[in-house]
Amino acid sequence: MIHTTFIQHSADIIGNTNNGLSTAQICKLCSAYAVDFGVDIPFPKVPQMGTYSNKRTLLFDNLVKFSPEQQYKIIRELCENDSIKDIPEVKKLKATLIARYNKLANDDAVQTIEFVEETIHWLSDYPDTKKIYDEALLKLKNNVFDRNTLDDFRLSLETLLRTVLGNGKSLENQKSDLGLFFKSKGASPEFANLFNTVVDIYSKYQNNHVKHQDKVIDDEINFIVGLTSLLMQHIIRLAKK
Repeated sequence: MIHTTFIQHSADIIGNTNNGLSTAQICKLCSAYAVDFGVDIPFPKVPQMGTYSNKRTLLFDNLVKFSPEQQYKIIRELCENDSIKDIPEVKKLKATLIARYNKLANDDAVQTIEFVEETIHWLSDYPDTKKIYDEALLKLKNNVFDRNTLDDFRLSLETLLRTVLGNGKSLENQKSDLGLFFKSKGASPEFANLFNTVVDIYSKYQNNHVKHQDKVIDDEINFIVGLTSLLMQHIIRLAKK
């Protein structure tokens, strides 16, 4: 659940007297959410003057009628409203919401990616890599920072390889060390070549579309995350042999 004090804090910022959403905006948006979720709210439209104290209270009274998952979605999307999204306090509110209550987020994006949950388990012995991977997943689940998200997944793979192979090389320069690693683990030469080819193309994709160019294609995000997870899992399996 989202603590009542946080809901009040959110209402105070989103409904700020000077730069927050207007009363009309709050009522219109809350009314739309009420229809979507089938929830009755006390202020679906702007009430007569004198029937409520201020718009912050109005927003709070509406928000508390929704479930925690619905509150998470509503507060996050209100923070993304064009008229307030660039306000520092609103940005901080959104970041705090995600950090503190991300378990209430809709996980559909992550659930569509095969291997993710299993990868989290495999990374338990690699805390530095897991920290980067977890942070990337958090961004993905909340649909924020798409370019940074994929770059974080690349960094998690790079960090894992540095740890397993015992070097400080970039992802693009691991081919020879990976070849020796696979040979020591009894992998076939064909598989070693296949893996290195995939990593090479993966690195080029990241450099051309993510790391330097910021040309992320939405339809490709889940595939890249799934591929990253698959590559990491296999490296960890071999490292444990």
